[in-house]
Order: sequence, then C-alpha cells, then structure tokens
Amino acid sequence: MERKADAKTRSGLDVLVAGAGYVGLATAVSLKQARPHLAVALVDAAPAGAWQRDGRASAIAAAACRMLDQLGVWAEIAPQAQAITEMIITDSRSADPVRPVFLTFGGEVAPGEPFAHMVANKSMNGALRARAETLGIDIIEGVAVQGFETNGAGITVHLADGAALTARLLVAADGVNSKLRDMAGIKTVKWDYGQSGIVCTVAHERPHNGRAEEHFLPAGPFATLPLKPDGDGTNRSSIVWVERTEDAKALVEGDDLVFEHELEQRFGLKLGEIRVADKPRAWPLGLTIARAFVAPRVALAGDAAHGIHPIAGQGLNLGFKDVAALAEVIVEADRLGQDIGALDVLERYQQWRRFDTVQMGITTDVLNRLFSNDITPLRTVRDIGLGLVERMPRLKEFFIRQASGLAAGTPRLLKGEAI
Repeated sequence: MERKADAKTRSGLDVLVAGAGYVGLATAVSLKQARPHLAVALVDAAPAGAWQRDGRASAIAAAACRMLDQLGVWAEIAPQAQAITEMIITDSRSADPVRPVFLTFGGEVAPGEPFAHMVANKSMNGALRARAETLGIDIIEGVAVQGFETNGAGITVHLADGAALTARLLVAADGVNSKLRDMAGIKTVKWDYGQSGIVCTVAHERPHNGRAEEHFLPAGPFATLPLKPDGDGTNRSSIVWVERTEDAKALVEGDDLVFEHELEQRFGLKLGEIRVADKPRAWPLGLTIARAFVAPRVALAGDAAHGIHPIAGQGLNLGFKDVAALAEVIVEADRLGQDIGALDVLERYQQWRRFDTVQMGITTDVLNRLFSNDITPLRTVRDIGLGLVERMPRLKEFFIRQASGLAAGTPRLLKGEAI
C-alpha cells in the first residue's frame, strides 16, 4: 500500500515524523492535508508489514472519530468499527455471585453519535497509510533513527542504514520507550505499578449489543469492550484484564485451561459460552510523563510524551489530542510565515498539551490506587461516590463529554473542523 522511500535521496524536508503508528501517521496526514506544500516524510523502525499482524483493537473517542473523518479516513474505518452504546461500571470481587452495577453511561454525545467506537488497530493503521500514500507522504520502513543534531536552521537525522535526512522539525512518535526522547535529553517522571495488562479477544454465544463493562476487581480493572462480529458472524469482545505482574505472567504463559477458567470467573456467562479467540498477551503498566514535550527542533507526541494506566481507556485518545494540537500550532505558524521548528512555536504546543496530560496521568494514577485494592473502608467510599455520580445527570453528562474528548479547549480537528 505505502511507498518505500529511498532515505538517501531525501533532504530539505519540512517535517520528519519518527514512528508510523496511529499518532505518527495522523500527524503526517494532518500536516500534509492542511499544507500540501510542506515536504513531510515518516521513518519507522518496524519491518515493512509488521502493522498487519496487530490483532488488537482500540477504543476511539467521539472527538478522535471526528478528526479521522476530517482527515478523510473514517469512511473506510467505520464499516469495521463497533459503536459503544452503553457503559456500565461495577465494583466487586471475582468470586462474588452478584456484581451490583454502580454506574451506567448512555453512549451518545449527540443524537446518532456514540461517545466511542472500538476499532481494529489494523483497520485504522491501513486507512491512515492509504491516506498518506494519496497525499504523497514517503514512508521509510525498517530503519531506526540512530541520532540527530540541530543547527540554527534545522535538524539532521541519521538513520541506522547510514542515510542522513534534513528537516526543519522532527516529531518523535516512537512510543513510551522513546529513544528520540532520550537523544533529545528530555527526562521523564516514571514509575511502575507492579501490574500488567492482559489483552485478548473472546468469542461468545450471545451478542453484546454494544455494551462495554468495566469491573473493578482487587487486582485491577477487568474491561469487556464490544467488537464487530467477525466474517462468519461470531460475536466477539476485546478484553483488557489488569493483574499483578507475576500473576499475569503465570496466566499468559501457563496452561490454556487455567487461563480460560480464570477468564470465565471474571467474564461470567451473561453472553453464554465463551472461548479465547487469539493468543493472550501481557504488557507491564506504569506511568511515564516527559518533563518537557519539546526541545530545539523536536516535538514529542503520543506515548513518547506520556504513558498512562489504561483504567480510563484514554491513552490513544491523549495521543490524538497531541496530533490535533501540534498540527494546529504548526499550520498556524506556517500561515504566518514563522519557522515551524523554532522553539517558541513548539512551546505553544507544549503549553496547550502538558497540563491536560499531567492532569490525566494523575487522575488515572489516583483511580488505579483507589480501585485496585480490597480495603473495605476504601471500597465503601468509592462505591458511595459511584452511586452519587449515578444519581446526578449533569455530572454524568460532564464525564461523558470528558470521555468523548469534547471538553473545553479541544483543538479544531477533534471538533471535526479543518485547520
């Protein structure tokens, strides 16, 4: 689908994006669509076609859907996307015979517009790559960035194959363990939760009807997220299951029957018989927030700037907020004839995004510590709190708008507006 660019021929770029995941691709597409004269390229360390083997799915908030529509890719993604029509929250132990529902959310931020969709990663990545190709964006695959140096007018980026690229701005979208962040000398606030997230797809007998569920259990949240039925009509859901790291490792690497038994204890039989439809995987959870989002000629975006706990399902949506804010700042600077890689321009992006990111990091950290335990007084307090929110429609509406990404200060792309 995408072109394989010859890195040795690329010089005089305006923007080089490192990382061809959703955040990197969306950044490149946003900039090239708004300002076609900009020379934009992507470089990615992953081998060509690696993205096609990603069987996971992601929760995409309404604001992100609006942005993807504005970028011209939502029409391609939508047929494979599953609307989340309802969200329920429970607080219990896995052995409890009944899980009382403490909080429910309706699934629309506007008539006919769900507050979120579940989208297959492969579908989203493929649509963004196709759009990048249409816009003439080069994608250099299978080559890592080895280093870079800045000068007054730009940045020279050295690749592992010996090639050197010059640009006015380097966008680091290379993940939570970003090497470019380290190369830029940007420190992080970081700690480990001692938890791991298990991800798998579950096939089940009865339809989910678009309902998502989050069960707060002593070891961590267990989320059931609705997926589109597969090609033969099998009902499916995506599972994000948080456990203590040593327990998660034992579950994923141990006997399949033990895993399925433990899964059934948490999933229940409300949707009939269940079976694991793919190989479960686990990854360690922690909080990582960059102390700065920019450096001379460098901007961090997505997980390179922040990695948070999945308890609120906002990780990818935070990344899309970065994309929309960075694109708006760069496009406006270019219209004004300013240097798009100058530090004073990049600091506008940092001021826009850093407070919101730190706030979300603190929120998810507090929620995880509050709910991932079995301390009776804390359980009582949090259940009372959930019950109060359930009885306050305006507060529920506020939380829905927050979850949908449509809060105050939202960048224009996330409102579905052109930049």
